[in-house]
Amino acid sequence: MQIRLQAFSRHHSVRMMALLPIVLASTLVAGCGDKGKSDGKASQAAARVNGEEITVHQINLLLQRQNGLKPEQVDAARRQALEGLIDQQLAVAMAEKQKLDRDPEVVQQLDAIRRSLLARTYLERAAAAAVGTPSADDVRKYFDSKPALFSQRKIYALQEFTVAAKPEDSKALIAKLDAAPTPQAFVEIIKNSGLKVSANQVTQAAEGLPMVILDKLKDVQDGKAMFITGNDGFKALLVVQTKLQPVSFEQAKPAIEQYLTAERRREFAQKEIKNLRASAKIEYIGQFAQQAASTPAAASAASASEAPAPAASAAVAPAAEPAASGLDANSLSKGLSGLK
Repeated sequence: MQIRLQAFSRHHSVRMMALLPIVLASTLVAGCGDKGKSDGKASQAAARVNGEEITVHQINLLLQRQNGLKPEQVDAARRQALEGLIDQQLAVAMAEKQKLDRDPEVVQQLDAIRRSLLARTYLERAAAAAVGTPSADDVRKYFDSKPALFSQRKIYALQEFTVAAKPEDSKALIAKLDAAPTPQAFVEIIKNSGLKVSANQVTQAAEGLPMVILDKLKDVQDGKAMFITGNDGFKALLVVQTKLQPVSFEQAKPAIEQYLTAERRREFAQKEIKNLRASAKIEYIGQFAQQAASTPAAASAASASEAPAPAASAAVAPAAEPAASGLDANSLSKGLSGLK
């Protein structure tokens, strides 16, 4: 079984506790503090750095970005956030002392972040107001339409082979591999091909696979493979073993609701951008005028797709064994994202 893709990639989530993102983002949203002037009343300050306050609100803002935080992790996360904000304030103070906040390049970057934040906030709030919660029928229909993710969900033990080859060599080798009687024979054929090969072995639940892959892989029997071809070679996903581990409707319902809500908000945001463009007076100048005249539709589509769309808010904490824990909205979204 073959499908053709331009790329085979995976996106990995990154927690936003690094110092530089904190410097750029939380300074704009929450400010650098209340300038350390206390009037003796109850304060929301968590610390003072050379007289500059760091507030509980700043800490909470950072914690909101850590989806899946368990209750027992909150205290440690709050302390880590506070220490990061202290480091931030020390760096900000030195930057201000050196007048970096007046540097033209820095001013441009701060303005770009401000514009992005305002645009994102508008679209998120407009979408939240316009898009309601999916109905019970919508959720049920979606559950029934994706058996590979739910009622027939599997855990896949896979061997992944990346083979560098010319198209004609790929075609010949794939034919041999497709006829391999056992996984051992499959591996031997690849080893003896004389081509450059890299291998990897993974165990992955259905929701951890892009839907474009899962739709094909669900029909591949144990011991067989699916192939993803490209101009510079192919990937072979050998199904070593599968284990049926279904998810009930009640287990999947919260994740589906969150996913459908996020998808509808994303679609709303794209339509809203399209409507705003249609009602605006947009003038392209210089070389951009010629480019816009030749591809106006492409420019509009690119703008809509790049507009910040509201993301699903996952409240389900990751379990020790994700493969056995059912779905959360992030996993579901990953499974439905396709390859980009």
